[in-house]
Amino acid sequence: MNQLTDTAPTANETSSPVDGDEVAVPGRSRGRPPVPKERIVAAALKIVDDEGAEALSLRALAQRLDSSTATLYRHFANRAELIDQVVDQLFSAVPARPDELRDLAWEDACRAMATWMFENLRRHPNVAPLLLTRAATGPNAMALREVALQVLLDAGFSPPVAIRCYATLARFVLGFAVQLNGEEAGDAALAAASRDLGTDTFPATVAVAAFVPVPLEDEFNFGLDLLLTGLARSRSH
Repeated sequence: MNQLTDTAPTANETSSPVDGDEVAVPGRSRGRPPVPKERIVAAALKIVDDEGAEALSLRALAQRLDSSTATLYRHFANRAELIDQVVDQLFSAVPARPDELRDLAWEDACRAMATWMFENLRRHPNVAPLLLTRAATGPNAMALREVALQVLLDAGFSPPVAIRCYATLARFVLGFAVQLNGEEAGDAALAAASRDLGTDTFPATVAVAAFVPVPLEDEFNFGLDLLLTGLARSRSH
């Protein structure tokens, strides 16, 4: 990948700069100053939040940072690597230390981690679809995974059951998170359709119509309770 290079005028250069050209000064780089990696990832996440993942490119990010793509290539080899960093950023602010989570009962620790991740994705709903096509293998994601697996192993789950429990919890959270963008429109359409149905054809649907829609957060908590109850039964297997 090409990098910006420093140039300086020689004693033989006598021509004047054209309007708009940058005047080279001996000892000073003509390249733009480096941008901290943390600032780049934060700006990339902001683009995904504001415009969706499809809007994120190195060129768009460079414009957002008032920088150059060459500057970004110092940190990321390509767009895929940048997206991996954006995804991992979501795992960087776990609200409890690993030792605090391990001190909780395993159900409470798993509930805390699942709820935190769901709320984090709710704040960044455009990131959730990215997790459908790529594994979260950055350092922050792997650290959270390690804590979750250790909690399950310490609680007496065998290794093959522990990894299945972890995967089930992770996919449960992601399944709810990918619905966040269309939550209101979908719920409104379902509620309207349920009210308009006839009791002769759809008596069960009409019977529950008054309770539709169920807020997604309520569905999430209800399902998480059921899931943890079921996982507890597998601990002795």
